[in-house]
Amino acid sequence: MIKFQADADLHQRIVVAVRQRESAIDFASAADSELEGVPDPEVLEIAANRCRILITHDRQTMLEHFRRRLADGKSSPGVFLVSQFAPLGPVVEALVMVWAVSDAVEWQNQVHHLPSMSRHVFAR
Repeated sequence: MIKFQADADLHQRIVVAVRQRESAIDFASAADSELEGVPDPEVLEIAANRCRILITHDRQTMLEHFRRRLADGKSSPGVFLVSQFAPLGPVVEALVMVWAVSDAVEWQNQVHHLPSMSRHVFAR
């Protein structure tokens, strides 16, 4: 079962819209997980310990910390990078599609960009 974790920098409207679109999705907000002010490596560790794919806008530092985590032999449920300028609808659609038609193991130790991933992975 796929579960999501919002990073502290992720727009809360994404979490709210996903929860409204599909109430069965387990999508923890940063506030739910008390992630405000937590360093990126710890955020990745928390997400991993809770088996949650991390959803973030942080394309710069989070990606480097993710790579370092894998290089250190640690695993991750995955990271989805979302452009801060991406329209809400396609981001929500991509997250709902990931949840509905895939398995958590498919995203392990991978980084994907949303919403463009939905056009490539889930071609119509």
